[in-house]
Amino acid sequence: MSDQSLAINNQQSEIKNRAYDHARHEPVRRALRWAIDNIAWRFLARIDQARISGLEHLPATGPAILMINHIAFIDPIVVLGNLPRNIVPMAKAEVYRIPVWGIFPRLWNVIPVRRQELDRRALEQALAVLAAGEVILIAPEATRHPALGQAREGVAYLAHKSGAPIIPVVVEGTTGYPTLVGPWNRHKPKAYFHLDRPFRFKPITGRLPRERLRQMTDEAMYVLAALLPEHRRGHYADLSKATMETIEFL
Repeated sequence: MSDQSLAINNQQSEIKNRAYDHARHEPVRRALRWAIDNIAWRFLARIDQARISGLEHLPATGPAILMINHIAFIDPIVVLGNLPRNIVPMAKAEVYRIPVWGIFPRLWNVIPVRRQELDRRALEQALAVLAAGEVILIAPEATRHPALGQAREGVAYLAHKSGAPIIPVVVEGTTGYPTLVGPWNRHKPKAYFHLDRPFRFKPITGRLPRERLRQMTDEAMYVLAALLPEHRRGHYADLSKATMETIEFL
């Protein structure tokens, strides 16, 4: 075998290894969904099903990026546990090391992100999921805040590279969960969320300048901020600064 043929075979093998097989993970995820429905929502959190809205904005097939505000540990579970499709969250790598709890993101095959650096491996994994026609969930701030902090640029990068639409998702009522449900938290608000109108970034030819990537990120975050109550908007509180130069709604 020639050196050129060997190089081509190695490249094809590398691409195959990076490919994402959603069906392979579905049996385990269905089992975890059963546990979420019958244990988590019964004993650890109250979900206001009447206020889960906007599910029509989630495509039945094809790739999408769910962009959420992140106020509590349980936010991604509230969303993924109430969608008609099984999705793939991105989460800080530290969740894998949480005693006992860490087994669940491993079983779900959550994409771990090293927040101290530009985690190219996590971005490649997310792009592989999108290329397979599936949905990822990302909190652009990369950590929890009671109000929005300045977002990192990963969400814009993934949307630009994949062409996938972004669906803004507002999460509320999750503060203080998970905890044992009982009379002591009877008056705690029930968790709920809302999916809003999807958008994508306008295509750009050639190299994507860093300044443009920052603008795309901030414009996406202002879309999310506009859906939140004022006390949740944080860094993006001044909606008069919002622009839409890079965004087109679908």
